Amino acid sequence: MNSRDPLFENETLQAILTRKSVRGFLPDPISKEAIRTILHAAARAPSGSNIQPWKIHVVSGAARDALSQDLLHAHDSGVPEQREYQYYPVKWREPYLARRRETGWSLYNTLGITREDKAGMKRQHGRNFVFFDAPVVLFITLDNDLETGSWMDTGMFIQNILIAARSLGLHTCPQAALSNYPQIIRSHLHIPDDQIIACGISLGYEDTGHPANQFRTSRIEVDEFAVFHADAQENSSS
Repeated sequence: MNSRDPLFENETLQAILTRKSVRGFLPDPISKEAIRTILHAAARAPSGSNIQPWKIHVVSGAARDALSQDLLHAHDSGVPEQREYQYYPVKWREPYLARRRETGWSLYNTLGITREDKAGMKRQHGRNFVFFDAPVVLFITLDNDLETGSWMDTGMFIQNILIAARSLGLHTCPQAALSNYPQIIRSHLHIPDDQIIACGISLGYEDTGHPANQFRTSRIEVDEFAVFHADAQENSSS
């Protein structure tokens, strides 16, 4: 976007454009009123036939600390991950493999973690389970008998959370890794077995001095993913 374009100053677009996955938060508390405001706005997400399939668990304080301790212990002890759905492709191919590798190695390089430093990689992955020090973590669930459309709806709800939080000066990190140990999360938050844990979202104020937050992922250009269809005359003259 051209910075001279008046749209560049649009507050909604700025919330979208400045959103990033923060991996280092300040311990400053978030008020319950702010969280309720975010969720109230997020609930305006569209859903097929307005079924609103999402549910959310807001975790902070002692409950957050106890859950973090058990998740981190499972990670550090090598407990096998038991995510209840397939997030990534079973077999990677281009261009997705290259994009994934670029993001992973660029983050590690920012943190001074080399390809040979397996222990460093594991420690960084373990940061997921302390919620990157965020004071609040949100867990998104939905009924496990719902279909792909409801997952799409829930994705739009999640995006609304991220943008609403940003509009209030907060940052987030959506984390599929937080669904790796569903039974631990169920036991702490009393989530029934007919609910699937889609992801977690760390929420708080960015620690701007944390090295991980100096990293920003790239995006491909619009013309690489968008096809514009118009009338024949316009197409022939373009």
